[in-house]
Amino acid sequence: MAIIDVAKFDGPSDILVWRFPNQELSTWTQLIVSEQQEALLFKGGQALDLFGAGRHTLKTQNIPLLSTFVNLPFGGKSPFAAEVWFVNKLSKLDVKWGTPTPIQLQEPKYQMFVSVRSFGQFGIQIEDTRKFLLKLIGTVSEFDQTSLVKYFRGILMMNIVEIISEYLVT
Repeated sequence: MAIIDVAKFDGPSDILVWRFPNQELSTWTQLIVSEQQEALLFKGGQALDLFGAGRHTLKTQNIPLLSTFVNLPFGGKSPFAAEVWFVNKLSKLDVKWGTPTPIQLQEPKYQMFVSVRSFGQFGIQIEDTRKFLLKLIGTVSEFDQTSLVKYFRGILMMNIVEIISEYLVT
């Protein structure tokens, strides 16, 4: 275990949320957060500190030289573990969606069935990092744009038949 570790995320831009894999942070761990990111520190299952862009020093209680002795009663795992989550705050404007197959709707005036397809494009930007992680992500270690589109596509598809039907009636 190093005396000083560096925690940062340099992955692809379609990754919206990424958990730093090492949960045993050493004393004076350097947290590097890019301009388009925020990092949230969890300790003991609670979201604690939110870090903006820059270099931050995390002062933990984990003392590297004594870690082997301190960790013995805990089965070799550090009792001072913490999680660092990186959240990409970039605006994504090219998120496409669409119905996978045509929806069969009955036209109200002539009582004929018509095949209707729906598609479009939307943009996303994460405004509240803490709420996004706690309400949508949970314990998934990585969450990308494809996962987000699947989530919102499911919500949209549950409501699209009703929305289009109401439009046809009016």
